[in-house]
Amino acid sequence: MASTRIISIIGRKNAGKTTLAVALASELVRRGHRVMTIKHGHHPADADRPGSDTWRHFHEGRAERVLIASPELRVLFERSPDLYDPVALARRYMDDADIVLTEGYKTAPLPKIEVYRRAAGSHPLYDPEAPNASQWVAVVTDDPEFQADCSVLHFHDTIWLQLLANLAWERSLALEP
Repeated sequence: MASTRIISIIGRKNAGKTTLAVALASELVRRGHRVMTIKHGHHPADADRPGSDTWRHFHEGRAERVLIASPELRVLFERSPDLYDPVALARRYMDDADIVLTEGYKTAPLPKIEVYRRAAGSHPLYDPEAPNASQWVAVVTDDPEFQADCSVLHFHDTIWLQLLANLAWERSLALEP
């Protein structure tokens, strides 16, 4: 069995990280890969409606885990300490994925694809002088003048997503079992 691979989509706020992660996941699924994703957030997630049965199980009942099981969908709510490590999360919950795309985790030691849009910031997170600069696989940008030591893909190119999917697969980190 092949190892699960992992790569992180990063960028400044409102740069388009989610849009890129969704497009890349869709392209990798189209190619026949089993894709799973992890979305990092800085605030506690609350995806359930107050007063619903599952909300009551989790909040009032203080259950450690609540699994919503319905036709074609499962959602797990779990109490756990803040586990920032995306590799540990992927190993725990997604070990049967071909590739895990994380959104966020810009400081984690993972291969990175950065979304850089000029409207979201005057410069990218990528810094060629930074000790972790070699972690950048690609920067996808709307800045026609931007250059870097990693691959630079432009939104106006017609095949940027296909090229990015190739890079993501080839340069993602293979997790050892």
